[in-house]
Amino acid sequence: MKKQKFILTIVLIAIFISSVVSFAGAKENVRIAMLVKNLGNAFFEACRDGGLEAAKELGGIEFIFQGPTTPTAEGQIEIIDSLIAQKVDAIVISANDVDALVPICKRAMKSGITVISFDSGIAPEGRILHLAPSSSEFIGRSQVKMIANLIDHKGEIAILSASSQATNQNEWIEWMKEELKEPAYKDMKLVAVVYGDDLSDKSYREAMGLFKSYPDLRGIISPTTVGIAATGKALEDAEKSGKIELTGLGLPSEMKQYIKNGTCRQMSLWNPIDLGYSSTYIAFKLLQGEFQGKEGEVMKVGRMGEIKIGSDNVAIMGEPYIFEKDNIDKFAEIY
Repeated sequence: MKKQKFILTIVLIAIFISSVVSFAGAKENVRIAMLVKNLGNAFFEACRDGGLEAAKELGGIEFIFQGPTTPTAEGQIEIIDSLIAQKVDAIVISANDVDALVPICKRAMKSGITVISFDSGIAPEGRILHLAPSSSEFIGRSQVKMIANLIDHKGEIAILSASSQATNQNEWIEWMKEELKEPAYKDMKLVAVVYGDDLSDKSYREAMGLFKSYPDLRGIISPTTVGIAATGKALEDAEKSGKIELTGLGLPSEMKQYIKNGTCRQMSLWNPIDLGYSSTYIAFKLLQGEFQGKEGEVMKVGRMGEIKIGSDNVAIMGEPYIFEKDNIDKFAEIY
């Protein structure tokens, strides 16, 4: 009898210790900082809204939203340094430079901060995982397919990108160039790649420069929400709507007028609200120890369902959605 009581006592102690360890491993009232490329960008404001949604759903999160005034790696490095000093629990970053942020992010992780990138990635050694909105190959190739359909597979095209250091933009452009090697595009020619640095005024000037430098230009791809909106305005101001086709990645709310009047007949984008929601959700679950962030892991990410981590610890959220005149009103009310 005494032996049974002794065994029962040992079992109860083991259970108690296990529960204490489990409780200690789960963090409460965590602080998650979302660091975006720059403030005043509608795409990242929508990401912020998604992050706030996840924070409210999960509970116990203090959500911090920050970004530099201009999209530079130096501005982000300064903010990360401040976040390390504040001892936040996690940082989710849309990077302005794939490599420049690595040293400061390694320092953040060494100090115990969980670091993941989303939208525009950091090199693997500078983060736990990267959440890509979609496959870079799919995005790049689909952009060429859209512009080709709009110009009947004939003529000169140009690309108006964000900054020349933007990881995601550069990957997409490389896949655009690969797609253009296909026989279907033998009558199309990429004549220029220019950069508006995700600033409306500079993107507008770059678009105007393309009109002047390439009088036979038939189409422009702008895979940046700031750039495509600025190009739409430039096309209208220069009375080039209908003469030069426009496509790319745009926010429905900003592109509604250009879609409806034919300046941009077709474009695509993933939902930035979902992107902000997913990245914040994943960061929280990593902090709780529910996700390990390892290749091959299938993460259950709330309303987004299952997201699998692939090679180089890159997870793909989903495929971009195509917006046209028939569906733009519905989505413009959302984001």
